[in-house]
Amino acid sequence: MIAVRATSGRAILLRVLRHGRAALVVAGLVLAAAVALMPGTAIARGPAPVGEIHASALPKEAQDVLARIHAGGPFRYSRDGIVFGNRERILPAEKRGYYHEYTVRTPGERDRGARRIICGGAKRAPAACWYSDDHYASFRRIRE
Repeated sequence: MIAVRATSGRAILLRVLRHGRAALVVAGLVLAAAVALMPGTAIARGPAPVGEIHASALPKEAQDVLARIHAGGPFRYSRDGIVFGNRERILPAEKRGYYHEYTVRTPGERDRGARRIICGGAKRAPAACWYSDDHYASFRRIRE
């Protein structure tokens, strides 16, 4: 059994020098774990997962935008319907121009806010739509 105790970086380095490669690997793992457990440390885990939400569970403003998408407009914001580049690579990979974004009004916000609906496929009859309430950090596929 291996006992693990808190030691200084200098003590770890001295052990590495004495015990060779195996100790170096262990020291690296211990150091990585210590850094990962420090408050405020972010560890990249790849794209955020894509969840699901039923259209009836969307905020009222998002339900209105979804209805306008299917009707072909009119839209509240001039940027509604522009191409969404999927730079975050969270949504399925498609050719540029496949996705379009629409703003979901956020009550109390003076600008466009963070809420969006992204639809893929034909503008009036999209193959699928996703809702984001955190400006593309995460998405939930809309089930209608």
